[in-house]
Amino acid sequence: MITFLLSIAALVAGYFFYGAFVEKIFGIEPSRPTPANTLTDGVDFVPMKWNKIFLIQFLNIAGLGPIYGAIAGAVWGPLAFVWIVLGAIFGGAVHDFMSGMMSLRSNGQSIHEIVGKYMGNGVKQFMSLFTVAMMILVGAVFIMGPAKIHSGLTSGFMGVTARATVNFIYYIMATMLPIDKLIGRIYPFFGFAMLFMAVGIGGAMIVNGLPIPELIPANLINMNANPGKFPIFPMLFVTIACGAISGFHSTQSPLMARCITHEKYGRRVFYGAMITEGLVALIWAAVAMSFFGGVRELNDVLAVQKGNAAWIVNEISNTLLGRFGAVLAILGVVAAPITTGDTAFRSARLIIADFFKFDQKSIKNRLILTIPLFVLGFLLTQVDFSIIWRYMAWSNQTLAVIVLWTITIYLATERKLFWITLLPAVFMSAVVSAYLLVAPEGFGIDVFYGQISGVCIALAMMTWFLVWNYSARQLATVPLSERSI
Repeated sequence: MITFLLSIAALVAGYFFYGAFVEKIFGIEPSRPTPANTLTDGVDFVPMKWNKIFLIQFLNIAGLGPIYGAIAGAVWGPLAFVWIVLGAIFGGAVHDFMSGMMSLRSNGQSIHEIVGKYMGNGVKQFMSLFTVAMMILVGAVFIMGPAKIHSGLTSGFMGVTARATVNFIYYIMATMLPIDKLIGRIYPFFGFAMLFMAVGIGGAMIVNGLPIPELIPANLINMNANPGKFPIFPMLFVTIACGAISGFHSTQSPLMARCITHEKYGRRVFYGAMITEGLVALIWAAVAMSFFGGVRELNDVLAVQKGNAAWIVNEISNTLLGRFGAVLAILGVVAAPITTGDTAFRSARLIIADFFKFDQKSIKNRLILTIPLFVLGFLLTQVDFSIIWRYMAWSNQTLAVIVLWTITIYLATERKLFWITLLPAVFMSAVVSAYLLVAPEGFGIDVFYGQISGVCIALAMMTWFLVWNYSARQLATVPLSERSI
């Protein structure tokens, strides 16, 4: 219990202290006009109050991640707490804040446009395809995921396919309509419901005195049932993405960057939403480790349930909160991923529209882009859910790596303290490289050699950046007339 409470305190302190530090490094300008005011179009650029934007941003980035990911990551034991806290404060929140504020300063541009600005046109083209593909993957996951959870909570009423169809129809509406007509009205309510549910679960866990594992020397081990196949590095850091750091968030931040009316709200919305998601992930990781009696028991339950986190969510909600918990589960755990799925498709539409300079004011133009996206999303729902989830998890963290390197180059170019993103970029580069090498869906090589190779790749990238930055600084001291052409 002490580790859990200290972790919560650390996340809150991280927002007030490190968040303020990061905000100072970026250098906000409260009086600077924002895209919401200068480019208002009544569809995507719509001024909103910051508290409403915060709840929308939170719901956009949360989804299944801080619940499914935290439950799946809890099988490694209380080391998951360390990753959630450090990842959220120094990685995820910085990633979200910087990408959101860079979009704000770039007229609400999508993340692929920002990446291209600092990493070149070739990377921009790759990012356009990669990001759209990932958004469709996320959308497909969040069509079937909520349907499976909902089916488990209210068995006997509609099958999974029928529920997925309903989700699909809603996604089309949310992707097409102006952001303030549907998303702006219902998201704040569902965001509050998800937060309320997490607080309820956390409170019930404390009141019932569930045995939350402490971060003591005896627990500083890999507690996974199959530690040889699932090493802490890199598996834990990909399994728990939302709640620690997630590249998907950088695709959502521009949606809200187009609605914020003052730069002073950036830390509250972007950094604050990520810290809040970390709190939700902490609660679900803690209750997963303690509800069944311990980490070993959680491993056993997941093995019996074939990794079905939806069953665990249902069991915990109904047991700790009764029928009221079932209602909260429907609102907080079903609505949240649904509302992440729709914004994933919306982001894909905007990325394609930005790429082709295709105006989105008319419904006809939105339909031209929306229909093909949903056809692809529907086809992906026919693939095994666990396979889609694993590929989405890796692509998610790979996107985070690309965005972290982009932010690092931006900070270096602006002569600002780039170490705040360089270190997370290097660490996550090692994670995704090692994961690709050792994971069953990757190359499946020996774990030790894969880990070493991942670290070497990351160090090589760091060396490349430092050499580039040194050369750029040296060149800047040479008069233009003396530079070779």
